Amino acid sequence: MYLPKVAEIKVSYQPNKADKPVIATSLNAYHFFKGFYMGETICMQEQFSVMYLNRANKVLGVYVISKGGITGTVVDIRLTLAVALKTLATSILLCHNHPSGNLKPSQADKDLSMRIKEAAALMDIKVMDHIILTQDSYFSFADEGLL
Repeated sequence: MYLPKVAEIKVSYQPNKADKPVIATSLNAYHFFKGFYMGETICMQEQFSVMYLNRANKVLGVYVISKGGITGTVVDIRLTLAVALKTLATSILLCHNHPSGNLKPSQADKDLSMRIKEAAALMDIKVMDHIILTQDSYFSFADEGLL
């Protein structure tokens, strides 16, 4: 009998043993996220990043999901949640920049937040916030009651 050859799948996770910061407020999240956005491109190129947290709101890590152009970037929800599952995250924080400097979320920003929130809920992962940042300030979906 012929058995087809298939790829073996291995899953592993080796958490960093270093101290992990705790995210308690949207301001904490903004300051932490801002370090992942290059100063010379924050006003030029949109980027979408996700922070993965454990049950105690300690940061497990940050993953850059995508980098786009001046007016947008593509976010793969499956990739966003695949990383959450791989890191054993129980909650996530979403973040992207607006190169224009405008902090107002677009309808596309709102729709994406809700789609990720709904998909994450199926896996008992909570979307804590979605931060829009600029070089000088930020907008929090949670603070504004949009999540």
